[in-house]
Amino acid sequence: MKSKVAQEFFKDTLQSMVKHGADLIRLDAFAYAIKKIDTNDFFIEPEIWDLLESVRKILEPLHAEILPEIYEHYTIPAKINEYGYFTYDFVLPLVILYTLYSGNPKQLAKWLKMSPKKQFTTLDTHDGIGVVDARDILTDEEIDYTSSELYKVGANVKRTYSSAAYNNLDIYQINSTYYSALGNDDKAYLLARAIQIFAPGIPQIYYVGLLAGENDLDLLEKTKEGRNINRHYYSEEEVANEVQRPIVACLLKLLAWRNRSAAFDLQGDIQVSATDKNEIKIIRTSTNGQDTAELTANVALKTFTIKENDQIILIEDQTDTKDI
Repeated sequence: MKSKVAQEFFKDTLQSMVKHGADLIRLDAFAYAIKKIDTNDFFIEPEIWDLLESVRKILEPLHAEILPEIYEHYTIPAKINEYGYFTYDFVLPLVILYTLYSGNPKQLAKWLKMSPKKQFTTLDTHDGIGVVDARDILTDEEIDYTSSELYKVGANVKRTYSSAAYNNLDIYQINSTYYSALGNDDKAYLLARAIQIFAPGIPQIYYVGLLAGENDLDLLEKTKEGRNINRHYYSEEEVANEVQRPIVACLLKLLAWRNRSAAFDLQGDIQVSATDKNEIKIIRTSTNGQDTAELTANVALKTFTIKENDQIILIEDQTDTKDI
């Protein structure tokens, strides 16, 4: 960004994106943008802040914002968020897996209480399921437990899929669809998405996750690219069939309800509590205090109830999903 050519390129590119309708622009892997001798070229301070500020100054008059993307210890995105930028919540995926594997909601409650509001939540992306992001939210023992359980509980997930044998040298991520990481279990998966919907921030749903996609072992073996396990190429016919599955239809309905509900105000209040009996409760309240949404879940039984303004919206019991 020091040269005039680079500055003009950034300005022209960003202005063109806004002109074509973008009001939130993701900066992919931005932490590697600064190259400096005798450093690892990753998130170099203070230069990285100068870069972000220069981009912000271009976009502010155009009423657009940036979304810096980074996989790293949760304190780094927290620092970015303190500067007023949107961030991703890459902690949530592993914490929810730990919660649903162990039946212990306390670490999840801890994270939900401290995570920022100005963020996009994820359970899955085109990359793998992040591990390093959750360190010190989960203990090393809890991370090891979650990783081990994923390979036991997960459907067709093997350690080798996240190794050099499948072109993955990133030891900080596990390659699997989120649905398969939960054993292709509809009840566990719907609860995971319900928790994401109630978490602070705006839920971002990856296309494979939206269709509750299983691990694509054929594409994985064909390409020997570990991340392709979660990059299935859906035909129009497949999509038409997938949206008829009960788990997908229910998820789409739940997301549509979330989008309509006034309780999910980005600046609204969030209350979280957990018990010793495998239960967690999350209450979202609009900024004006007039609308509420409440999730009460047993993370061991994978059962939950959702209410809006004290009216039951959805019950997931041990036998069936009941839409009321």
